[in-house]
Amino acid sequence: MVVVCPKCKTKLKVDDAKLSPQGSRFKCPKCSTVLVIKKPSLQEKKTLETKKVLIAHSNSSVIENIRTLLTGQGYTALSSADGIDAMVKAMRELPWLAVIEVALPKIYGFEVCKRLKSRPETKEMKLILVPSIYDKTKYRREPVSLYGADDYIEEHDLSTKLIDAVHRLERGAPAETATPQPLSPAPSAPVVSPAEQQQPVFEEKKFPAAKISTEIKGDEQTEKARRLARTIINDIYLYNSSKVDEAVRQGKFYTVFASEVKEGQKLYDNRIPQETRDKADFYREAIDNFLAAKKKALS
Repeated sequence: MVVVCPKCKTKLKVDDAKLSPQGSRFKCPKCSTVLVIKKPSLQEKKTLETKKVLIAHSNSSVIENIRTLLTGQGYTALSSADGIDAMVKAMRELPWLAVIEVALPKIYGFEVCKRLKSRPETKEMKLILVPSIYDKTKYRREPVSLYGADDYIEEHDLSTKLIDAVHRLERGAPAETATPQPLSPAPSAPVVSPAEQQQPVFEEKKFPAAKISTEIKGDEQTEKARRLARTIINDIYLYNSSKVDEAVRQGKFYTVFASEVKEGQKLYDNRIPQETRDKADFYREAIDNFLAAKKKALS
């Protein structure tokens, strides 16, 4: 090991074999200061808590529903409402399992999964990814990637499938792959002229994304709008990740995914009151923030 003399700052290389837990005396060859150096104690490897589960979701009612299911099975449930807090609690509390929403704010859920699986302390942690699918009749197939997660359960299936999945992971059994169902026929794309193809899907709004985040109050309806908007863009990515990445690289996301964005806009408008939509374009904000983060990650 290497130690630094506190007086002259000389770096000294010390043979670990000559050290004792009580401390061994050494003299600095430069300034003759006597150092007492103890053999570093081996830190006990931390293990995952076998009855502790982390629930990371932006919707408090979903958290409570999952908590009720898990505590009924004898598990202790922790909760997080955003990706940063989820990472902190996962590293500090070391639960054996984390149930993670895809559309978490601050750090997206799929990114949390990748980070936890890449760290030695948490790589053995079991992860269930929860895509908050905004149209459960449309996506009857598996996500393109689970981003390191061990399983995924669509949000509307949590009450019926979560406990079985938890017990299966606890036993070390592989995830049950759902049988893909036929997709409903996609509506025919409208014929667009070459001139129209050069135009962005959206005109620029008067609320820039950065301004929205800092100046619009986070009341309940506003947070609901932001959560739904994040859900929509994350679902688009979850089921089309490589296609989205390529579209982002080429700067053509709004062109390539025009129908998905339009469909999401319709759903957003139907579920979010006009009063909230008049405050700002939270739907556009979520998409632009996602694209900005993607561009940075891909660069």
